[in-house]
Parts: sequence; C-alpha cells; structure tokens
Amino acid sequence: MRPLRGRNTSFELHYGVAPALTMGCRRLNKLLTTSTAPGKRILMKVLTAPQCGSYQGITASHNTFGQYVRSRRTPVNPNSTQQGVVRARMAANAANWRTLTSAQRAGWTALALSMNRTDSLGQTYTLNGFLAFCSVNNNLGVAGVANVTDAPALVTPAAILTAVITLSATVLSIVYTVSPLAAAEKLLSFVSPQRSAGRSYEGDFRLIAVSAAAAASPANLFAAYVAKFGTPVVGNRIFFSLTTTASGFTSGPLITSAVVA
Repeated sequence: MRPLRGRNTSFELHYGVAPALTMGCRRLNKLLTTSTAPGKRILMKVLTAPQCGSYQGITASHNTFGQYVRSRRTPVNPNSTQQGVVRARMAANAANWRTLTSAQRAGWTALALSMNRTDSLGQTYTLNGFLAFCSVNNNLGVAGVANVTDAPALVTPAAILTAVITLSATVLSIVYTVSPLAAAEKLLSFVSPQRSAGRSYEGDFRLIAVSAAAAASPANLFAAYVAKFGTPVVGNRIFFSLTTTASGFTSGPLITSAVVA
C-alpha cells in the first residue's frame, strides 16, 4: 500500500473525508503501515460518513461503536460442506438463468423492482432480474421446493411475532406465534453456536431446521441442535433467528436468545 503523504486526494474520494478530520495523515499512515505481530489487526475508529468496503490496503466497516478502518486481510475460506452446497446452488442458478427466454428474464426484472433490500450501512436498494431469480430459487432450495423459471407473484410471509424458548441440556423447544403458520408457509430456524451468557450480539446464525408447511407450535429443535453444535451446556447462551418462507420469499427475522438452564 502506498503511504499516505500530505493531503491524499484518492483517500478523500474513496472515504468521503480528509484524513485530517480523524487524526491527521501522518498519524493515519503510521497506524496503517506499522508492523504488528502475525495475525494481529490494526483497528482505528474514525469520524466519517457511513461506508463499507476495501480500497488498496484499507478496509472500511462499522460496528456497534461506529465507523472504523483497518488494514485489509484475505478472508478465511473454511470450504465447509455447507459452503459447497451454497456455491453449487449459485452455480446452478447462473446456468439456469442463461437458459431463460427474454420474456422470462423481463418478468424477473419486473419482480425485482418490488424486492427492496437494506445493506450493511442501512441504505435501501432494489435487486436486478438475475438477483431476484437467485433470491427466490435459493429460498425455494432451502425450503426443499423445486426451482422455478417464471417469476412468481410477490408474496410477503407473516413474520414470527413471539417466541418462548425452553432450553436445557436435554430440551430445546420454541413456542411461537402465529401458530399454526399459513398454508404455504414454513418456519426456518437459524441458531448460533454456544456463547458466553454475557454476550448480547450474534452475527453467526446457521440453519438447522425447516418445518413442514402450516406447522403448529412448538418447534422441537434439540436433536437438530445437538447434531450441529453438540449438547447445550448449562450457563451458555444460544441465539435464535426465526423466519418464515413461502413461494421463495422470506419474512423478516425474529431474533432472540436464551441461556441454557
């Protein structure tokens, strides 16, 4: 990475603020180029507009405490079995997209205009036709439903409103509302590994169970959780993200947690 000297115009173009507004170019340059012990990251909080991404050797991101920049690192690639499943699904989507007719692609493009998303910086955007095609068919694949080539009508599944969790070393049960789910809806149960009881935030959720359509409460997830993460240990916290899916669309998540009793 080229050291920052004086007033760095390229930095301002990509980060939207002069380095002097944070702590000065020389101080920033020292923080970002100082050698550290292997595996140690340089992390610096900054006062700037919300942004996320990498430029040259710098990565901008944010957390609960605000915007920060750090030295860029190569992402870890565990190449797990589940990653292979997702990559294969995306490859199949790309191949299938190439086989669609122009009319079919136009249908997906029209649907995409109604599919709003929010990025990590809180900004909203709409999908393009290919992304809408991938989103719907990925969700169908997760739910165990055959893929579609024609764009479906937009569906908004009802979100899970409440979840009461019974969690111990022998039981993991979730009583949820609304119950039963609507005729075409399924419950997707995402969970976290076991964490410290003092933890209040989780970003690593794994899908462990997909219910039958119109399933009624409660959802018994103990066997599925043990198969994925092992037996719950008393005193640990587990996080849950519960969504519903129907026709290739998903609801917003209900995120909650419980401590193993």
